[in-house]
Amino acid sequence: MVRVLAVLFFMIGTLGHSQNQELFEKATTFYNDGEYEEARDNYLKILENGAHSAALYFNLGNTYYKLNDIAPSIYYYEKALLLNPSDQDILNNLSFAKNMTLDAIEPLPKTTISKFYNKVTGYLTFDQWAYTAIVFMFLFVGLYIAFYYFRYSTQKRIAFIFSLIFLILSLTASTLSYVQYNRYNSERPAIIYVEQAPIKPEPNNRSQAIFNLHAGTKVQVVEEMQDWKKIELADGKTGWLLSNEIRELKDF
Repeated sequence: MVRVLAVLFFMIGTLGHSQNQELFEKATTFYNDGEYEEARDNYLKILENGAHSAALYFNLGNTYYKLNDIAPSIYYYEKALLLNPSDQDILNNLSFAKNMTLDAIEPLPKTTISKFYNKVTGYLTFDQWAYTAIVFMFLFVGLYIAFYYFRYSTQKRIAFIFSLIFLILSLTASTLSYVQYNRYNSERPAIIYVEQAPIKPEPNNRSQAIFNLHAGTKVQVVEEMQDWKKIELADGKTGWLLSNEIRELKDF
């Protein structure tokens, strides 16, 4: 019975992957032919099937950009970037899309050390740093074992030195993975998804808007209360808006 269920789940998984691959290729053909609405619909069907990847989100971002729908374009570029933060194509296209937004928000100034730290830790996702740490640990163990089997002192010395190097690299990658994991869990990025969102000082309709944000602007959700969410901008400004006016990026 267990074997039958295992085979059944395997067949279902294989069939689902095959269908998604077919949809992806079909959508890409539509995109290359300039039929962007059909491409969008087929990419979205893949998401409805529960599949997601940086490539899928990147292609959706490109499709919405071609449709001149900037908010979802930025939304999907940002989701692709969460899965593959060092991809230069995603970064470039996201930059083009952001140039189409209305809100010019200057982030708070950062020190050189802070910029370097964020660049290093953000080069990979936390799970990619974890995989890197595992690879370095295997190399460390392999060289450490080889140290005992090598006959000549020169070989032993080289194996010992490189095993220490890989151990340090493994510990470093593990630390970066932990840092990225904590950062990922502490942040709730979102994209403004309506043409204009009035930002209010309190979570109610009675208060007057203190400023407006427009489609495609990225914010951080810091608190929520019933149908309202408190957001913070890169320049430090905060305020409340209705929950349905934004879409959070980590809704995988």
